[in-house]
Amino acid sequence: MRTIAVAAILYAALSLCSNGAQAAPWCAHYNTGLNDCSFYSFQQCMAALSGVGGSCSRNTFEDARRRYRRDY
Repeated sequence: MRTIAVAAILYAALSLCSNGAQAAPWCAHYNTGLNDCSFYSFQQCMAALSGVGGSCSRNTFEDARRRYRRDY
């Protein structure tokens, strides 16, 4: 019974801490074939590629999510 109470309190606390995080708008495509879509500016993306090589592009998943999002 104590485990259920602790789990309920933990769940409530975590749901209150939600900050509405969004997908980052920029992706780094490394020359090694890896992709990293965790950049919030073009400059951050280019800095990550510095010395490694690759390219930056808009995160198409983030754009699609914004396009189809509905606020009720």
